[in-house]
Amino acid sequence: MNKFKKTKRVGSSGIIISILLIIIIAALGFIYSSSMFERNPPKIGMKSVINWNLKKPLKLNLSDDSGIKFVRITLSDGKNSVLLLKKVYTKIAKKQKIEITFPRTGFVSTKKIFQLSIEVTDSSKWNLLSGNSTTKTVKIKIDRRRPELFVVNNSYKIIKGGAAVVIFKATDANLKELYISTNFGKKYYPTPFYKSGYYISLIAWPVEQKKFRAYIVATDDAGNMSKVPVRLYLMNKKYRISNIKLKDNFLDGKISDLVEQTKPSLSSATKIEKFKYVNEELRKKNEDLIEKMTTKTDNFMISDFYQNRFYPLKNGAAVASFGDHRFYSYGENQISSAYHLGLDLASIAGAKIRTQNSGTIVYADMNGIYGNNLIMYHGLGLYTLYGHSSSFLVNVGDIVKKDQAIANTGATGLALGDHLHFGVLVQGVEVRPEEWMDKSWMKTNIFDIVKSSKKLIDRK
Repeated sequence: MNKFKKTKRVGSSGIIISILLIIIIAALGFIYSSSMFERNPPKIGMKSVINWNLKKPLKLNLSDDSGIKFVRITLSDGKNSVLLLKKVYTKIAKKQKIEITFPRTGFVSTKKIFQLSIEVTDSSKWNLLSGNSTTKTVKIKIDRRRPELFVVNNSYKIIKGGAAVVIFKATDANLKELYISTNFGKKYYPTPFYKSGYYISLIAWPVEQKKFRAYIVATDDAGNMSKVPVRLYLMNKKYRISNIKLKDNFLDGKISDLVEQTKPSLSSATKIEKFKYVNEELRKKNEDLIEKMTTKTDNFMISDFYQNRFYPLKNGAAVASFGDHRFYSYGENQISSAYHLGLDLASIAGAKIRTQNSGTIVYADMNGIYGNNLIMYHGLGLYTLYGHSSSFLVNVGDIVKKDQAIANTGATGLALGDHLHFGVLVQGVEVRPEEWMDKSWMKTNIFDIVKSSKKLIDRK
């Protein structure tokens, strides 16, 4: 009888122990799998070294899977320190954004280098309910000096629809961004020129813009900025305004063909709807592609810049001018408008198109209203465009030599007859081809400026 009781007691103990083990294992499993006990430390979003001009607050981004609970931030100059922030968050969030400002009182230091110490703890129940912690030390370099920026030389004038060149010096130990801003939002990016710290850029005044202003802007890592104007004599130019009455044979022919090629879903649309699509939607798409292909400039140092005058079609006669503002009407109603951003040249059908300057082919394909379209890069953000070709004689990536034939004229795209649509672009902006076909203009407004600038730089 006693033996039976003892056996029963031992069996009961084993069951209890097993149950306890199961409970412990389940508890451990819950701890390891529960988000309440997540083990990932908080993330501190700030660079290890920061240049700071003290004007704008430093932005600190914190993130954690369970939420930020505690933050402590101190600033030290190596001898003295000041507490910038100590906060326990009652409202737990997975992300916290903090702005850090330099203390105006209670901390006097003339040093230029500081240490920012950041300590962050999350709301996890891990580490015996104390949570996960992260610390980071950030080196702060005080920099309140603006970049050195001044213009060496630039073209005397710029014509509406035309181009100019500017050469300038920009130096800063932590130069971050350098560009030429305009009143119409376009930014031109310069190329390193001749000697360290000097830059050159072609700039352009779009034909559709009534005014033109340009400023060179330099910023550094600390947020300091310098801004100087490019002083140019502005020459307004009136361009032709054309009122064109649309004819049914054109709408039923070229326009319908382009719609079938580019947007067959509009095949049942009206003549006017088709024309508006071609002249507005398709044109914008084609011009956006051209802009995309022609915005890049050189980022390596150049010592000079020279081009021969462009005249791509031997004995070619101008049949349509650059900047022509065309208004289209059907019947008594004006229905659409567009700028003609190129110079149309015509000679014999299928004539050879030749370039007078070397370059690299960056685009060679069908491009809507431009038909078979070639684009060539000549350096310093200068591109030439050749539209409506019947055939290409080069491919993308080819390096073209002076006087080489690159295509044949044709009537592809929105062309009523065999001709060449010739365009010149400066960092994505169409400019007057006539300027780049004029040896005297090129010399006076571009090449002489480059030459004299090198002499001025050598004197410094």
